[in-house]
Amino acid sequence: MKHLYYIGILCLSLFVISCGNSGKEVALRTGAENTTAYLSLLEGKKVGILTNHTATIGDIHLVDHLVSHGIDVRMIFGPEHGFRGDADAGRRFDHHVDEATGIPVVSVYGKTLIPADEYMQELDIAVFDIQDVGLRFYTYLSSMYYLMEACARNDVPLIILDRPNPNGHIVSGPVLDSEKYTSFVGIAPIPVVHGMTLGEMAGMINGENWLPDNMQADITVIPCTGYTHSTEYILPLKPSPNLPNNRSIYLYPSICLFEGTTSSLGRGTEFPFQVYGHPLMEGYDFSFTPVPVPGAMNPPLKDQLCYGVDLRTEPSDEYVRARGFDLSYIVDAYTNLKEHAGMDDAFFTAYFDKLVGVDYVRPMIQEGVPIEEIEALWQEDLEAFKKQREPYLLYPL
Repeated sequence: MKHLYYIGILCLSLFVISCGNSGKEVALRTGAENTTAYLSLLEGKKVGILTNHTATIGDIHLVDHLVSHGIDVRMIFGPEHGFRGDADAGRRFDHHVDEATGIPVVSVYGKTLIPADEYMQELDIAVFDIQDVGLRFYTYLSSMYYLMEACARNDVPLIILDRPNPNGHIVSGPVLDSEKYTSFVGIAPIPVVHGMTLGEMAGMINGENWLPDNMQADITVIPCTGYTHSTEYILPLKPSPNLPNNRSIYLYPSICLFEGTTSSLGRGTEFPFQVYGHPLMEGYDFSFTPVPVPGAMNPPLKDQLCYGVDLRTEPSDEYVRARGFDLSYIVDAYTNLKEHAGMDDAFFTAYFDKLVGVDYVRPMIQEGVPIEEIEALWQEDLEAFKKQREPYLLYPL
């Protein structure tokens, strides 16, 4: 089935050429919406799907669509936040049966992160369809990686239904030091903001032999049509409970670093990943109080009045998206709390280094090194990554 991956690329190239020659703008369609490209590959097969609430075809969920067409969906693999996308970040969950469909849900965010062989051996083919946001530490990439590994180990072909990357072509931030910081929030040696769709990334994982023991997954990517990496894509559904809008997604590469500190990034408010603050920050008029809400039932600094910065409207979306990975917010909070509250070693946690993916950013911030000098250290790696990814891009930049 591996040859189908290259057929998909060829068909997409011909589609883009024909659209360019016709001069007509073609409506964007996700891989899932291009049903004629994959339904026949699933007919008569025992199918397992790694997916969540974002896998929709219009207002119909992919699982419902497949079942209505007689596809034998044997099991659903549930990633972080669960199949229905409503679980708190970081909350593990067990295997269960989905009440709406009656289909078993196998947790790949519980006792194990990789689908067990016993489940894979029940399948003839697997499908992956989840909306991503184009960041190394957004865990759906890692879940896809582990599914590829499980498929490769058990000789199960994998169909990846591609979706647009709302962060487009932006490539930004340090490239993961995989010898020190490989983890579920850093599964491959790529930048924080990688500028690829998950379909493209799957090709790169195979092509660069990033799976263990140089295994190769037998993948077929069903690409989006009418899409380029410069296409603005407004998500029809929030991809996870604490990314409620595109503004939060554009800020996410930078504000997520607060997960590795003792400050708040707005979990437990109506605007997560769009603010940051701490009870001891001084000189700010803006304030917020994290409280338990669905998707963040135990937010950091719960019930404490935090002072800080509101990023909901300024700077502009265009600026935030173009900057990608921006250290200025974390440096602002650290500097304020160090000066006014004596917080130095108490500001960062060990998780910060895991998110950043290198060992030099945190100590350089603590030493007061200018942001421009820190950013300069990863520019050569970024340029090398841009060249490395070129053979795997399915869409024009």
